[in-house]
Amino acid sequence: MRCPFCRAQDTRVIDSRLASDQDQIRRRRECSACGERFTTYETAELSLPKVVKGDGSREPFAEAKLRAGMHKSLEKRPVSVEEIEASVSRIKHKLLVAGEREVAARDIGEWVMDELRRLDQVAYLRFASVYRSFEDVRAFREVIDRLEREPSPEEVRDQLPLLRDGSAGDGGH
Repeated sequence: MRCPFCRAQDTRVIDSRLASDQDQIRRRRECSACGERFTTYETAELSLPKVVKGDGSREPFAEAKLRAGMHKSLEKRPVSVEEIEASVSRIKHKLLVAGEREVAARDIGEWVMDELRRLDQVAYLRFASVYRSFEDVRAFREVIDRLEREPSPEEVRDQLPLLRDGSAGDGGH
């Protein structure tokens, strides 16, 4: 690592620790030539696949576009920024673990719909109405009927887990 002050190439790491988000390593360095100290951050460089649009064109995955679409659907809904960010992270994780060089935009759209269904039914309907291009009220009604048969996101969050602290069926022994 080159010193940003004197441009010497001989620097040494004097301290390393995880940055606050746990996805970076923060390193304090000291230049052997001028003695100045500076901080660098190290992150893993992961390449996300290209998105194949409906017309066959390809474009790089745009996290900002994903986030903006979700925010638009969730506008004025009682969903926290943390919950939205967790959903964005889950979608990015799916993209990474798919191990593909290209992913169809429709697959990403389905993942977004799954996340929105989990977060907020109104946001899900908003997104689905645009994404699925509902033609009439009947199409809306079908989706609403299906949502009414499922537990709401609030009910799912309020449910107690079946297994507590990892113990399974040991009868409390």
